[in-house]
Order: sequence, then C-alpha cells, then structure tokens
Amino acid sequence: MKVAFQTLGCRVNVYDSEAMIEMFKKDGYELVDFNESADVYVINTCTVTNMGDKKSRQYISRAKRKNPQATVAVVGCYSQVSKEDVMEIPGVDVILGSRNKSDIVYHVNQARAEKRQIVEVTDKLILNSKFEDLGVTGYEGKTRAFLKIQDGCNRFCTYCIIPYARGGLSSKNPEKVLDEIRKLSEEGYTEVILSGIHIASYGHDLQEKWDLLDLLDQIEDIDGIRRVRIGSIEPMFFKEGRMDRIVKLTKLCPHFHLSLQSGSDRTLQRMNRRYTAGDFEEVVAELRQKMPDVSITTDVIVGFPGESEEEFQETFDFLGRLNLTKVHTFKYSQRKGTPAYQMKDQVSGEIKDIRSKQIMTQSNEKETVFLESYLGKSLMVLYEEGKGGIHFGYSANYLKIRVESNEDIQGKYLETKIVGLNEDYLIGEFI
Repeated sequence: MKVAFQTLGCRVNVYDSEAMIEMFKKDGYELVDFNESADVYVINTCTVTNMGDKKSRQYISRAKRKNPQATVAVVGCYSQVSKEDVMEIPGVDVILGSRNKSDIVYHVNQARAEKRQIVEVTDKLILNSKFEDLGVTGYEGKTRAFLKIQDGCNRFCTYCIIPYARGGLSSKNPEKVLDEIRKLSEEGYTEVILSGIHIASYGHDLQEKWDLLDLLDQIEDIDGIRRVRIGSIEPMFFKEGRMDRIVKLTKLCPHFHLSLQSGSDRTLQRMNRRYTAGDFEEVVAELRQKMPDVSITTDVIVGFPGESEEEFQETFDFLGRLNLTKVHTFKYSQRKGTPAYQMKDQVSGEIKDIRSKQIMTQSNEKETVFLESYLGKSLMVLYEEGKGGIHFGYSANYLKIRVESNEDIQGKYLETKIVGLNEDYLIGEFI
C-alpha cells in the first residue's frame, strides 16, 4: 500500500505531516511522491487565505486524477472551518480537523474497508485547549528537525481565522519536548526548529510555571544540539527584561521572524495587534545592538480594510527605515467569520496589487544590500542538500549558501567564505 502527502501552509503543518507519515509507515504503508500513483492521498490543508482553500481543492482533484480508486483524506485547517464545503467535494473519503489527526490511519483504513465517507471534526474547537501530541521520532533525509511545541491562539487579530481553525492556546508538556529533542540528538540531528501557532504564548496554559525562555534554557544542556531556531514570534516577546536572558543563549540562532503586519499604528489598532510600530522598532534596534549578526524578517499585510494611501506610506517608509533582511508580503484576504470581513472601506484588488509590488521591490533591494554585506566574510554553514556536486546549506542567521563539492557534506558544519551572490542565496568556498 502506498501513501502520498501534500502539505500546505505553516511549519506546524510540516510537523503534523511528518507525524502522520510515521503513523502510516508503522502500519506498513510506503511513502511515495504526491505526483505518483498511490492508494491513499493525504492533503494537510491551510486556510489562512482564500488561496490556501483554492490550492487545497486543486490538490484533491489532482489526487483523484492520478488514481480514481484512491482514498483521499483531507485534514487540517480548511476542513476544520469549512467541513461542509469539503464534504461536497467529489472524491473525498476522510475529513479530519486540526486536532483529529492522531487516528488518521484508523479512519483511512475504515473508509477503505467500508466504502463510505468518514468525518471527524471537533465542533467549537475554539474551546479546545488540549494539546494533541502526535510525536515525531525522525525526519528521514533531513538535517534539521521541526518540533511543534504549541498550538492554537487566543489573540483574535481581526483578520485572522486561525483561532477558529486551530483552537485555543495549548502547550506541549515541557518534559516531553525535552525528551523528544534528546531523541532527535541521539539520531544525529544537530538543529531543532521550535514551532507553534503563537509560540510566544508557550507555557501560559500549563499549571507549572514554564515559558519559552525556560525551555530554551533547558535545551542549552542537551548534548549534540548545536542550533535552536524559533518560528514566527511577535515582537513583544522580547520585552519585559527577556532580552538579557536571550543574548546569553549560546544555541539560539540569531534569526528572528518578527510579526509586523503594518507600520501604521492606526492600521495595527484595527487589526487588534498588541504593539505599536515604535515598539517593533525598539525591539529591532535592541536585537541589532546585542546580536550584531542578527537577521530579522517579517510579514506585512497590504490592503487591510481602511488602509489609506497615507497609512500605506507610513508602512512603506517604516520598512525603508528598518532595513530588514526580508519582508514577506501578503494581500489582505477576506475570511468569513472574522471581524475584518465586515469592516467598511475594503481595499480594491488593483490597489492591493500595486502596494504589494511596491513592498516586494523595496524588500528585494534591502535583501540584496544585506547579502552583499557578507561578501568576503566567513560563515559556519550546516549543509543540508546536494546533487551533482552542488550543495546548499544555512548559516546560523539563516542565510542560504551554495557551494560546489564532490564530497558528501550533508549534515556537516563547514566554515565557508562568501565569494559571490545570486538572486536569493550566497555563493561560498570552503576554507
């Protein structure tokens, strides 16, 4: 029996898919590429934007075209918030929500045996704050391991469907997190990426007093782990005296994806973001002061309801002043069920396109300047992939480096001198 996976969306979904793949393998399934013919196709969906929903539907259709007799399972955020819509898509056999993935193999086998559609989606997920511990014991063919330590969100930004798609805030037991990292270290992994839906809230729901920094402190003592990264995090995490503790962490990578969304305080207020542009700028300045090689990336939403030309210009000028490594730009997408869906002064698609292109052009220019600053410098690089003598790896501050070598260097840390750059990566030579 063959199973194929297609994962959309965030790193949390990547982790969940790895866990489900392990479950299928333990049941005797062989993992194949999604473009191959398989007996079972699993689409782990995203619903952050309308495009995520559209892509999910496209992959469902593609699976059925590959093998009309295959069992198709649709899981995750899209099926959580749009269960009825997914049920009506021809060819869908199993529908699971965001926290119903631990029994996926059972439900798939049941659907195959009984030739009927099975739907297991928890209603009123927003009230569910129990962490679904899927557990991952290996990441085949990879040098870095994703580890989901937190799920759900209680922030309720006005544009965001995620609290309804992922449920309330929930944290993985810290001792289980540390045990899992120790196992990954024993299997040869040296870099771990801690991920969550709102990772800054890790531990807030636990009876014991734990937070993300406590966890990072404990990971410092785990032998074999050389690097730790944290997923997207809001800027206010770095306030309240945490910065002095953060800079003492020897394994924490100097790369942070700080959620911004807008450089206009008026827009941030309508978004229900709990910081100002000034707060964000202060955090960036302090990080750069205390971590000289820090790389800071961010997300920005253009065309949020009511975003005037003046407000957009505030964001554009703000980003120009900050000189961030990279800005990921998203055009606001109306999500039914969120407060912003009903807001007045919706921005036209044409204006969103124009503003998006302006931010992306600016970001590309800033990124090139940042990359050029590393020409002639040396970086320690963990190499991950290689083919035909070409290898790619990442520095601690998440710069992508390409080298040429006929040796097998996957999983090795090698000092590399930067001698050139391409569009989105640096070119290196071994020292």
